[in-house]
Amino acid sequence: MAKAEHLKKLIASFGRTQEFRTAALRIIDDAQQQGKKPLADSLRKILDANVRQGYQTSPQPGLTTLTSQIDPATDLIDAIEVTRGLGDIVLNTDGRQLIECIIEERRRSEELRRHRLPISARLLFAGPPGCGKTMCAEVVARELSLPLYSARIDVIISSFLGETASNLRRLFEFATRTPCVLFFDEFDALARTRADTGEHNELRRVVNSLLLMIERFKGPGVIIAATNLPQYLDEALWRRFDEIVSFEAPGEREISELLVRQFANFPANFELTAFVGKLTGMSYADIERICIDAIKKAVLKKRKSVSETEFAVALRQETRRKGLTSRRSQ
Repeated sequence: MAKAEHLKKLIASFGRTQEFRTAALRIIDDAQQQGKKPLADSLRKILDANVRQGYQTSPQPGLTTLTSQIDPATDLIDAIEVTRGLGDIVLNTDGRQLIECIIEERRRSEELRRHRLPISARLLFAGPPGCGKTMCAEVVARELSLPLYSARIDVIISSFLGETASNLRRLFEFATRTPCVLFFDEFDALARTRADTGEHNELRRVVNSLLLMIERFKGPGVIIAATNLPQYLDEALWRRFDEIVSFEAPGEREISELLVRQFANFPANFELTAFVGKLTGMSYADIERICIDAIKKAVLKKRKSVSETEFAVALRQETRRKGLTSRRSQ
């Protein structure tokens, strides 16, 4: 994680408080820039509490404190900034009702516990890319006032025997002791069906371990798994989740609502409904990208509203982009 020269300076300066602080802060900055915010925040708190500016500290206690207080799961997660709530998303009626019910249940969990009823803590989001799965994880985190962490699948999966399951165990232990929303994107990379003869035994063992971990997880936070390829998930996993939310491309009503929201602060000087038919079949992310591109064009031309021509050009560019992407995937 840290650059070699920063680690050398840290060790070389041990016992000289100001130099040690400076070297440690550089390592913390490296972690922050690499997206490891939980680790950076943890290191900064420990540094401020134990290595104060202007004071000389004894070497041995300092090192012991630094190593003992860092959460062992910080290298497996990335913190995601939470900015959007329920009022910022567009979903179909069924999807929105499910998300609202999940949030309401968590907010009123004490009432349910008094009746000895279980609280939903394990959610599966399934559907095509760009249709709101990650955004809804953010919404759940914001509405419940919980931090949102994304599991680093590339770090979790290891070629060493048993290490992937060990990494998963560290993650679930973190989510058990830390109230948060832990988000597993591309969940199918971990939970492929064991019926697939092309998968080797180690991955089957990972799925077996994952089944137990999900089944035993009861909170205090929320586990959300998301997949674009639900058909590849192991059949037994579906029963382990408390709720399954299905996402799909927006219909005409959702497209119209999304367009109104996108141009709420930078208006369009044409009838937005004229383009609804041309946007049908696109994902929420595709449409959002078109709107942002059209607004950029208007801003660069020093205009105070988006013209129909600018929107049409942005739509053509997105259509061309999707065409190139589909050809590459064939």
